[in-house]
Amino acid sequence: MTTANISDLFDHNRVWAAQMERERPGFFTSLVKQQTPKFMWIGCSDSRVPANQITGLDPGEVFVHRNVANIVVHSDLNALSAIQFAVEMLRVEHIMIVGHYGCGGVLAALHGTRIGLADNWIRHIQDVRDRHRSLLESLPENRRADALVDLNVIEQVVNVCVSTVMVDAWAAGQKVSIHGWAFGVHDGLLQDLKMTVASPDAMEHLYRDAVDSVWAARK
Repeated sequence: MTTANISDLFDHNRVWAAQMERERPGFFTSLVKQQTPKFMWIGCSDSRVPANQITGLDPGEVFVHRNVANIVVHSDLNALSAIQFAVEMLRVEHIMIVGHYGCGGVLAALHGTRIGLADNWIRHIQDVRDRHRSLLESLPENRRADALVDLNVIEQVVNVCVSTVMVDAWAAGQKVSIHGWAFGVHDGLLQDLKMTVASPDAMEHLYRDAVDSVWAARK
């Protein structure tokens, strides 16, 4: 479906709404009653990575937060507020941090490309690059970008796990698991990066194993 101008969006919306009501009568009536997702998706703002379509979930089944290069840092009250709302109010059971291969933010961080104001945000990925410099430099050059995508996801899982939101939730006995995934724009498939944390005690050894797996998969 080709979109030529802004008015087309309203036309597409009416077609979609009518189709949904034909195929699933009462869909919007049930949707307005409640929002009870079990999943939260923290992903990149890239328009090629739509959470619902990738996972086959309906509206209302996944709570979504997106930013450039799926970063979660402790100074970002927007991301932390979304996580707190998901965990404390919606009672989600799974938080997925999802990067994607070919991410422009990761490529800029890897090569030190200047973008503009976003350079300050991408600095967080450069920190990941610098932390794992020896691993990245041990890989063939054409595999470093994908490896940095994986490493960035793994580091963001750690950031979510040590956030005050998750520290408090786990201390209260709430069952929430944090997952690290990567999406292939080239094939449409999700990859499990083997970084799933369900308690703070498990994080350290899972982190080491996940980082080792990145090197093993890309060497």
